[in-house]
Amino acid sequence: MSEIEVALDWLPNTNHTGLYRARANGYYDAAGLEVTLRSPAADDYETTPAKRVATGRSTVAIAPSESVISYQTHPEYPSLVAIAAVCQRDTSAIAAPADGDVDRPADLDGRTYASYDARFEDHIVRQLIRNDGGDGDVEIVTPPKLGIFDAVVDGAADATWGFMPWEGLLAEREGVPLNAFYLDEYDVPYGYTPTMLARPETIADRGDELAAFLAATGRGYREAAADPAGAARTLAATADPDPADEAFLAESHERLADAFLTDDGTWGVMDRDRWAAFVDWLVEAEVLTDLDGKPLPASAAPPAELYTDELLDATGR
Repeated sequence: MSEIEVALDWLPNTNHTGLYRARANGYYDAAGLEVTLRSPAADDYETTPAKRVATGRSTVAIAPSESVISYQTHPEYPSLVAIAAVCQRDTSAIAAPADGDVDRPADLDGRTYASYDARFEDHIVRQLIRNDGGDGDVEIVTPPKLGIFDAVVDGAADATWGFMPWEGLLAEREGVPLNAFYLDEYDVPYGYTPTMLARPETIADRGDELAAFLAATGRGYREAAADPAGAARTLAATADPDPADEAFLAESHERLADAFLTDDGTWGVMDRDRWAAFVDWLVEAEVLTDLDGKPLPASAAPPAELYTDELLDATGR
């Protein structure tokens, strides 16, 4: 059996359902793969999923598009390549409690944003505020990563970035409905999130294994999209999610299911123009910089080097 470790981007949740479904139903076993799904709780999120892959500790990472771009332009780590998009539609948003004073991004001027301390994150958020007519004058705070959304729900921070079918629903259950500011509604052509990332040499040396992994995983996500209630049962039984309430998990799946696939029922594929639009925006907004803050050109992150659909093509998707 070939071993593949997947570094998850968060505690097990409905974004990861296809992985758990594929493992529970024996699709990885049938492909000759032993797949480990690693929660960031294992080290209290000391190391990001992307860094685990960049340093060779995990095979595949779950991470957003900007992680690919960050490692493509990082002088100290190898580049990473997106090999599949978990979701076709961005379900993430900058979110703030609806009963507070933040009704639009511009209202975040002078308020606190709970950051994951990712390389481009705070700059994207500030530009989002400017796009809404604000100054981008937001105070950045960095709570422990696994407690970031709690900081917003508990009132210790005014806003953060989260996945609305999960954190948004959790907040609703706790009596704290959220205002969600989706980036594309404020002229930020955000890329894919989450994606699956691998090192170029892993793609070259273990391409057949990765293709088999994606074929099995895609089958899991297609089943999750077709049967949200069944997916909820699988996740509750095999992933130890928090919460493990099947009613919550079913509702989360219902809100997320249509994001997993393209209109023709394909999982994982990515579009070059979408990558290019995000890179171009990062350049125009002067968000794409080196570690010293010097602006980088779009040529520093060519889309052809940021992603590949070839492993999906090999599986027939």
